[in-house]
Amino acid sequence: MDGLASAAEPVPMEDDSEKQSIKSDSSVEPDSSPPSPKISAKWSPTEACRPSVDDAPIFYPTFEEFEDPLAYIEKLRGKAESFGICRIVPPVDWKPPCPLKEKAIWEKAKFTTRIQLIDLLMNREPIKKSTKSKKRKRRRSSKFGYSRRRKRDSGCDDDSSDGEDKFGFQTGPDFTLEEFQKHDENFKESYFRLEDQTGSKASESKKFKPKVKDIEGEYWRIVEQPTDEVEVYYGADLETKKFGSGFPKYSPGSTKSLEEDEYSKSGWNLNNLSRLPGSVLSFESCDISGVIVPWLYVGMCFSTFCWHVEDHHLYSLNYLHTGDPKVWYGIPGNHAASFESVMKKRLPDLFEEQPDLLHQLVTQLSPSILKEEGVPVYRAVQRSGEFILTFPKAYHSGFNCGFNCAEAVNVAPVDWLAHGQNAVEGYSKQRRKSSLSHDKLLLGAALEAINSLWELAVSRKKTPAIVRWKRVCGEDGLLTKAVKKRVEMEEERLKHLGDSFSLLKMEGDFDIKKERECFFCFYDLHMSASSCKCTPNRFACLTHAKDLCSCEGKGRFVILRHTLDELRSLVRALEGDPDGIEAWALKSRDLKATSCSKSRGSSEVQQREQNNLQLKQDGDEDGNHHGHESITDKSAVTVVKPGCSERDQKVEGKDQEIATTRLKNSVELLKSGSLMVKKLWCSKQAIYPKGFKSRVRFLSVLDPTKLTNYVSEVLDAGLVGPLFRVSLEECPSENFSNVSAEKCWQMVIQRLKLEIIKKCDQPVDTLTSLQPLDSINGLEMFGFLSPHVVQVLEALDPKHLLEEYWSPKTAKVFGVELTKEEKGDTEKGGASDPSMDRDTRLLRGLLKKATPEELAMMHGLLCGETRNTELQEELSSLVDKMEKSP
Repeated sequence: MDGLASAAEPVPMEDDSEKQSIKSDSSVEPDSSPPSPKISAKWSPTEACRPSVDDAPIFYPTFEEFEDPLAYIEKLRGKAESFGICRIVPPVDWKPPCPLKEKAIWEKAKFTTRIQLIDLLMNREPIKKSTKSKKRKRRRSSKFGYSRRRKRDSGCDDDSSDGEDKFGFQTGPDFTLEEFQKHDENFKESYFRLEDQTGSKASESKKFKPKVKDIEGEYWRIVEQPTDEVEVYYGADLETKKFGSGFPKYSPGSTKSLEEDEYSKSGWNLNNLSRLPGSVLSFESCDISGVIVPWLYVGMCFSTFCWHVEDHHLYSLNYLHTGDPKVWYGIPGNHAASFESVMKKRLPDLFEEQPDLLHQLVTQLSPSILKEEGVPVYRAVQRSGEFILTFPKAYHSGFNCGFNCAEAVNVAPVDWLAHGQNAVEGYSKQRRKSSLSHDKLLLGAALEAINSLWELAVSRKKTPAIVRWKRVCGEDGLLTKAVKKRVEMEEERLKHLGDSFSLLKMEGDFDIKKERECFFCFYDLHMSASSCKCTPNRFACLTHAKDLCSCEGKGRFVILRHTLDELRSLVRALEGDPDGIEAWALKSRDLKATSCSKSRGSSEVQQREQNNLQLKQDGDEDGNHHGHESITDKSAVTVVKPGCSERDQKVEGKDQEIATTRLKNSVELLKSGSLMVKKLWCSKQAIYPKGFKSRVRFLSVLDPTKLTNYVSEVLDAGLVGPLFRVSLEECPSENFSNVSAEKCWQMVIQRLKLEIIKKCDQPVDTLTSLQPLDSINGLEMFGFLSPHVVQVLEALDPKHLLEEYWSPKTAKVFGVELTKEEKGDTEKGGASDPSMDRDTRLLRGLLKKATPEELAMMHGLLCGETRNTELQEELSSLVDKMEKSP
């Protein structure tokens, strides 16, 4: 990004008194009269050092392609990433209005500049040597030094106090945009003024306007052959929240024109880009200045952004609002290491004095030299109304050809995750502070993807957002691979600790109110952390857990946000495991609602979390280590029972009770259908007539705060058997089909849960439990278990042809089966007729001694509709034997 420093702590802003003190002590003129350029150097066109490098690719998206920034970046990545940078020219009609040009800002708003000594960007001595023989009059530096990128929470930069002893940390005068434009015009006119052969100045009508190639050649002459002192100003890293953005900002209820409103919502509006759906940065809750919130850059001729790579190796997008061109140079990310080696080789003294020199953005090296050393370099000339995209770990630098206003921000598509993981591991080795929590973004993306997979399974709707997340899942998905790699790292580090650490479940607000980072290497501790009872407020990463203290035994512990078993199931869910998807979708619901309640300061919830904190030592009784699988799976955060937000809560508790406990009486039979004597058209629990239709009132999947009618049907699916379908009566296109009645309604319940989760934005205590939904029975929802429906359906099969259904409906008396229907019929019957056949006459005397139950059984066997001929023969044989017996 243009002028963005790498991984630095936040730098406090000077108050007005400090600023005034600095100005009064410096050699600059008062604010009301901006300094006129004092130029001794002149353009030397014959000594131009314009580097010979190839151009980076240029892309011209269509209006359709331009609608989705992340999709377009993904599309061009394969073609442009190998160049490090690329240029994007929007469609001709895409011309957002620039609020910076409004009079109130252009003529009145002041911004601070920094002084840049162009001739010393590459050829200079280390600070310790240069201070002994000063060639320039030294201006007083800002108390806080060079304004570098802010970390996500405010705090002082450890290195800022010695800013006066570092090159490039001097503060220049304040300007308005109008004043700075005039300053640049005067500078360029004086610097590039031509003289005729007689030595006199050219007339006004013959003023020379240098081309980009002329300025580029002169710029590198100054840098490579510093025979002249060239000092310019640069308004870099200006916070758009304070100074203002070059894009219109969206504000509900504003009176902006339709055009402004359209551009304020555009994804290419850099105020929106970082948090677009699909950008991993959308899971960062803090407005990190320069990363999430754009920075503004106001340049003049020769003002420079030196070689640097983005924090966490993020993508960056820069838009030039107005003014003269900006020249960029980019190096592919896979050549970053060779670039760093060349820099250290060519500038050994500077790197020896300041090993993190590349983080300071104060050092240039000619593209010509880099090419000589085998490092590929590409050029891009950005003009007003165009974007420059830089790719992960791609070093870039450049300069301005005159006055211009640009704006830049970071963005993180899912493919960035692998680069970001490498970045934080590298920061740990360098003991360098991070700008954001990589693990928080990784887990946030994983949960969002799983929610999308769940919604897809439930609703079968393929929205652009769902399709995007589904594409990065699966066994070979970019997101799956990134999460799997991180889980493997976590497992290996836990295993390395052995069994000398107890395990503790992490509190839900462990790092919400305060950043948690390793005491030794500043590694972010969102995923896990280690500590000891001797220093309870000091934490370390798993790599440096043993360096925290010298204690041994049960005093040391590790706290985990998720157990290894949970993390492994997370990977399986991303790979497509249905059970894992549902489990993590519900878990993410709990985490989201808990986080919401945390932010609202629910002391009661915090107390419950404290009570739920579980400590359990890893390993079995024999002391064998199992990779910490034995840690309890009980969540340390309160299990949230989500429901609707208070503003949407229109259904009273009694309505939900009716909907979940009185279903047997609420199912309305619309059509009984016709009997199908075939396999699959019945079960032990129910009969499934073809054409069956019923209606039931239940919570709506379109709006869970309301009740609506569902129509359940049984359709003929041919060889597959019955097909069950449930649809909303008011919206038949919303339907759920399956070959199982139970699974059919499970799909409805899953969809309903999803819609409830979407509305979940209240503290834990105000949320409605989803437990009644889990007890819903699909057969019951169809009406197959309702007595009045069962009676109608059984009447369709008077001869009991559906044996699978009727067979279990028997009772056993003395080991002989009797159907309930036959029992009832027998109880209604009377004595046998004397004219009955032989078997009946012989049995008559015997049955007089039988109990009523035995009589009912025997009558059913002999006279019922389901009498068994074979059994009758056996009984007749038995009677014969009894007759002959003494």
